[in-house]
Amino acid sequence: MGTEGAAVNFSELVNKNRQTLARLQESPRLLLHRRDGEDLVLTTAARAEQDQTVVSAATRMLAAMARREPGSMELLLDILPDAFPWVHFLPEPDFHAFAVELVDTMRAADSLGNSASLAQLLIAWQHTAEVHSDPELLAALTTDHGEDYGPVPTLGTPHDHGPR
Repeated sequence: MGTEGAAVNFSELVNKNRQTLARLQESPRLLLHRRDGEDLVLTTAARAEQDQTVVSAATRMLAAMARREPGSMELLLDILPDAFPWVHFLPEPDFHAFAVELVDTMRAADSLGNSASLAQLLIAWQHTAEVHSDPELLAALTTDHGEDYGPVPTLGTPHDHGPR
């Protein structure tokens, strides 16, 4: 994620909070570097709401376009390699599955206001493309080695929330 500007150490926020927060007037986001954890991004609530509004609008437009116009899926398939060059390595059926799953997941993630599932989807498909880009890795992962490693334990389905 681009921070578009300012970056400071987290300790500056703690020790000089007024001066540090004043930097949000110069930059829409402030990257806070932490020694003992993941860096943080600080922004105003208004800016975060604006960003979410823009992402949500773009998501809804893309999803509506993909579902309504007869040739829109072909257009989406045509532009996906520009946005995600790694799709070049996906087999044709996987490329189509990625496009459909991308639109569906974008809509679902937007409805929750949480993009974590969308980020995970993109990472998973990118890793799939990486496997297909490497013939040795693809062969190692798709070759039947003739061994049975026993039953796979059942982990439950995404809709299974355990005992109630």
